[in-house]
Amino acid sequence: MRIQETALVYRPGKPPPADFELAGGAPALHFAMTSIAESLERVREQIAGAAAKVGRAADEIELVAISKTHAADKVREAIDAGQTLFGESRVQEARAKIPELPSNLRWHFVGHLQKNKIRHALPLFEMIHSVDSLGLAQDINRIAEEEGMHPRVLLEVNVAGEGSKFGFSPDKLRDEIEELLALPRLSILGLMTIPPLAEESEASRKYFVQLRELRDRLQTEFRVDLAQLSMGMTQDFPVAIEEGATLVRVGTAIFGERSKPRRD
Repeated sequence: MRIQETALVYRPGKPPPADFELAGGAPALHFAMTSIAESLERVREQIAGAAAKVGRAADEIELVAISKTHAADKVREAIDAGQTLFGESRVQEARAKIPELPSNLRWHFVGHLQKNKIRHALPLFEMIHSVDSLGLAQDINRIAEEEGMHPRVLLEVNVAGEGSKFGFSPDKLRDEIEELLALPRLSILGLMTIPPLAEESEASRKYFVQLRELRDRLQTEFRVDLAQLSMGMTQDFPVAIEEGATLVRVGTAIFGERSKPRRD
């Protein structure tokens, strides 16, 4: 028999208050918990729903489960629920966590990559979402050549022009795209953005549209394939999918609120 949901919602992995009871006085401890597996299923349903809304297939979108600050045990719960692609934003944390987990997992780097961490990051991640300057791209290319690697990367675009965020401005990216494409070791697969934080997911739509339209212009002008669009997080990923996202980066909706971060 299905238990009717209460009006109170708890984060995944967080127990309800000890004195909380269901109607009739039954303890809620075993019913109010939302497991990581349940949260993943809900996110997958939202991905499928958003894709269907605009005539896309759900398998056109990859879910990157953002596990930064979450322990390996939580990642294992997601693995048990069928998730194999994860994202981290701190190289030092990833270096400690990834070896604890199965070797067949896929890992993407989604945070700001410091130049002194490039050599450590390249062997860990199959894709870097956050190449945010020509200088960083050149450093990745140089180290990749030294290490005999061919990194797959996305170019981070600061479409809103926020001073607090990294990334190319759209104009600067257009000015430097030929130099970026000439770097022989990098496979540039697309673009990434993080819109301004907003209470309503609809507020992010215009930034997702701007990224997609920028991608389309670059593809046409420079005859390059930039198929991947990494955009959308817990608060707005369905809107991002409606506007063409191929990679969505979802953490809180799967793992709950982040633990206190460690320093790199």
